[in-house]
Amino acid sequence: MSKKVGIIGAGVVGTAIGVVLHDKGYEITGVHDKKSESTKTLVDRIGCATYASPQEVSRSTDILFITTSDSAIQSVVDELANSRAFSNGQVVIHMSGAQSSEILDKARQFGARVLSLHPLQSFANLGMAIENIPGSIFSIEGDQDTYAVGIDMVEKLKGEYFFIDQDAKPLYHAGACVVSNYLVTVINLGIKLLEITGVSREMAVKALLPLIKGTIRNIETAGIPDALTGPISRGDISTVLNHLACMEETGADLIDLYSCLGYYTSQVALEKGTIDMEQMIRFQDTFAQVMAKLD
Repeated sequence: MSKKVGIIGAGVVGTAIGVVLHDKGYEITGVHDKKSESTKTLVDRIGCATYASPQEVSRSTDILFITTSDSAIQSVVDELANSRAFSNGQVVIHMSGAQSSEILDKARQFGARVLSLHPLQSFANLGMAIENIPGSIFSIEGDQDTYAVGIDMVEKLKGEYFFIDQDAKPLYHAGACVVSNYLVTVINLGIKLLEITGVSREMAVKALLPLIKGTIRNIETAGIPDALTGPISRGDISTVLNHLACMEETGADLIDLYSCLGYYTSQVALEKGTIDMEQMIRFQDTFAQVMAKLD
């Protein structure tokens, strides 16, 4: 199996995958980015070549990563196809969670095979990306006769993988966004509620982090729905009504999100078995009434 890898797009993900694959024995044949200065970190870190065009990268390698922004992948593929820069037997990979391998279809016209290899991980910066990619869980989607290439990479990175259908990518990506992106929003809601009481934002973050980490540990050990705690899980409607009453006075701009989350949390509590159907309906009716008033 070839270990020659070229990279088009030297942002956080492209640079990180270049570094970690190099460290695992892959030869990075070259890198290109439309912003020439973007390639510097990868070149300085592993000593690979910088190419002036994406065509040069593609022609130098057996495994081509296109790690541009999602919106730029198609234009790169079109440019390479128009230049006949793909080759028979080449493997072309993108790492987008939102896009399927279909966006690489033009490479197939030249005998190339295509894959989407997406790590379920959050990369706030390059250092964290290099640290977090190894050991991640990856989704693999694309040409089944090329799965072995993706599997080999994931295994060398000590990660795990699963396969996903092309048509499922939008919902798969939506799930990942909810868990990663919306988690930040939910935590921000909690911070703002503490700030309303007079707690500084810095202290609110510091105070809530152990609770956040403890909840994640509960999910790891007990799973969902068993990790759910709190007033909805206990069927404590009076506490929730008190929350809502106070928010109407001093946190009206936050009450809609709180109510929407509470509405769906009541379903989780029912699944846990700590409330019954009648209690769930009462919670959901309460939250629905609040949200209706805000429409």
